[in-house]
Amino acid sequence: MTREQLKERVRRLPMQPGVYLHKDKTGKVIYVGKAKLLRNRVSNYFQPPERLNAKTRQLVSHIDDFDIIVTESEFEALVLENSMIKKYKPKYNILLKDDKGYPYIRLNTDAPYPAFTVVSRPGHDGARYFGPYPGRVAARRAIDTISEALLLKTCSRVFPRDIGKDRPCLNHHLGRCCAPCTGNVSPAEYHALIEQAIDLFEGNAKKLEKDLTEKMNEAAEELQFERAAMLRDRLRAVQKLGTRQHVVAGAFAELDVIAFVQGQTRACVCVLHYAGGALQDKEYTLFHLTESDPAEVLSSFAKQYYAQRGAVPKTVLLSHEIEEQDAVGEYLSSIAERKVELAVPQRGERRVLTRLAEKNAREEIERREKQSERRHKSLELLQNVTGMAALPLRLEAYDISNFAGQDTVGSMVVFVEGQPKKSAYRKFKIACAANGQDDYASMREMLTRRVQRYVDGDEKFAPLPSAFLIDGGLGHVRVCKEVLDSFGLQTPCFGMVKDDKHRTRALVAPDGSEFGISATPALFALIGRIQEEVHRFAIEYNRKLGGKKVRGSTLDKIPGVGDKRRADLLRHFGSIENIRQASEQELARILPRNAAQAVFDYFHKED
Repeated sequence: MTREQLKERVRRLPMQPGVYLHKDKTGKVIYVGKAKLLRNRVSNYFQPPERLNAKTRQLVSHIDDFDIIVTESEFEALVLENSMIKKYKPKYNILLKDDKGYPYIRLNTDAPYPAFTVVSRPGHDGARYFGPYPGRVAARRAIDTISEALLLKTCSRVFPRDIGKDRPCLNHHLGRCCAPCTGNVSPAEYHALIEQAIDLFEGNAKKLEKDLTEKMNEAAEELQFERAAMLRDRLRAVQKLGTRQHVVAGAFAELDVIAFVQGQTRACVCVLHYAGGALQDKEYTLFHLTESDPAEVLSSFAKQYYAQRGAVPKTVLLSHEIEEQDAVGEYLSSIAERKVELAVPQRGERRVLTRLAEKNAREEIERREKQSERRHKSLELLQNVTGMAALPLRLEAYDISNFAGQDTVGSMVVFVEGQPKKSAYRKFKIACAANGQDDYASMREMLTRRVQRYVDGDEKFAPLPSAFLIDGGLGHVRVCKEVLDSFGLQTPCFGMVKDDKHRTRALVAPDGSEFGISATPALFALIGRIQEEVHRFAIEYNRKLGGKKVRGSTLDKIPGVGDKRRADLLRHFGSIENIRQASEQELARILPRNAAQAVFDYFHKED
């Protein structure tokens, strides 16, 4: 559709609230937006280019068509917009990761001896829930910290069913558990401890400290010195938590501060969580954005963030005004099922909080941009050493893995601007290996399949890399060159050559030229990291593919080699054949001397 045809369609749009969906030539939705008045909003995209920012100009250049959905109200449009973004994941919208989890801590207070567990979301089952937490690790750490302070059980035993079945565990002997397994702790006594834990999870540490102090003094006055000492120790443990409040942060349910900062090459949204008047935690999300509208970014972020999180604090402070502030506030209130205050402070203590969030966002950008600059310099070194015509922004590495010549697989890992891009990793089952182990044939099959998929227009294998990196020496990289030549491609390729310590010492070109990298730390680290990653990915796939076959491998026959040592050997050497060819000294770098000798002797005798 031409630009004039699009403008004509815009002129016929209704002056009503709704959602618009921009599409490219293939019909794919590339942007979803919401409008109070559809005609006014959509017409903004078709102004003279000089009036648009860089991101909008790029979006408009790909618009070939658009659809609209009329709604009854601006709020309904906002809810629909969020739903459409989640459904289509448009390229030009601000997108948050869907797999970001915000778990809760669950407590069934009806049980005789209640236990804390981590769950994905709260249920309507009468249990107590605390959260959400930034992740499962943080939630479990909170449970462990409070349990240790109050001597709560952390084992999986269920009481009173398991009382007396086994001896008390090590935690009891270390003074970290009150040991209800002994039968010496009644349900009432344990519930009293649980109530104290609830106070901590809800941020009432001061109240608990006061109660413990009073009980300790009472015990001392009644000459119950043993009980007083126990209460004193518990009080000290609770007071110690005050210096680790970020660990035991509960439901960040009082105040969130969200700030947006634009850097030179990327932007950052920082969220500070406050509870009980104290800063509890920080989260941040980085975007590769330039010339972004803070109002648009903050509005999109807030809607998606709290929809994923499933919980909203009573107050949310923003660093910038957003256009649909009332509608967004109503949307957040619908998630929270109560009134949520959405504000943009201009002065006072609240403004101090948004400035602090901005400062955190700015520091995160600076840290990432410095890291990016270091990676960029490493790529420049690679370009200079090898003589590549262009900066190698995209590198692909390949490796073959097998167990004793069986279950041969191939792996492809991708590094973009010096960072792994795991969504672009690919795995290959090698068919030609059924005729016997042949690393060269296996490499040829994998590379041929990879390039053919690109030639056939498979988006999952596009684009081609700036250079192919092959785990192996001259023979392997010549196989790669033959494959590329057969497709008429001129992409550079290099073999990653190891030294006698299995570290990458050089890159080798198909003509036999070697480029030393061990004397250049940044380059040595980059290539070493890539080689380790492709190696890891190949072995990981091989294990999944082989399943139980791994346990029946040759290594299991060697005395002194168990699961851990077998995994260490395979992780380091890559295959049983490489282990077979290793010297005793090389094996001793991975295993204790006696185990290394056993492995060497086994293969030596076998030979």
